[in-house]
Amino acid sequence: MKTKLDTILAIAALALIPVPALADAGHGVIGRAGKSGAVDRTIEVSMTEMKFDPAVINVAEGESVRFVVTNDGRNVHEFNLGTLSTWRGHAAEMRKMMQSGMMTMRKVRRDKMQAAGMTHDDPNSILLEPGETGEVIWTFSEVGEIGYGCNMPGHLEAGMKGDIAINTGEG
Repeated sequence: MKTKLDTILAIAALALIPVPALADAGHGVIGRAGKSGAVDRTIEVSMTEMKFDPAVINVAEGESVRFVVTNDGRNVHEFNLGTLSTWRGHAAEMRKMMQSGMMTMRKVRRDKMQAAGMTHDDPNSILLEPGETGEVIWTFSEVGEIGYGCNMPGHLEAGMKGDIAINTGEG
């Protein structure tokens, strides 16, 4: 009985380890970085405390979208294209950044991030201080559903996420 329990616990522990394919920048299944000269549409996204506006976005398979993201909130927020699986791995990185002083709830200390080799420059994500605006350009490669979320500690858990439906034809 003890051996069976040990096996179950070992499998459960392995399931919690971020697998590189799942913990990467969310590429592959959800799409790829787009090119600024080949954008089909621009979508403006506002981030406030625990909320994205719009909360639902429809795009077409193969469409390249420029997301112009503004942090209209009082805290640092992240716009991160991904899935629950990719966010799990990324959330651990974000917690580490908070714990080591690379950022606070209101300030991103990019100099400390760079010194630690954590530049937070993946093409599917942008981290913004209050009042900042930035962009993510993304090409959605296949039909399905993904999301965008804020991986600041506690934010995703509080519901700070949105849904993207990738459809055939028009977005």
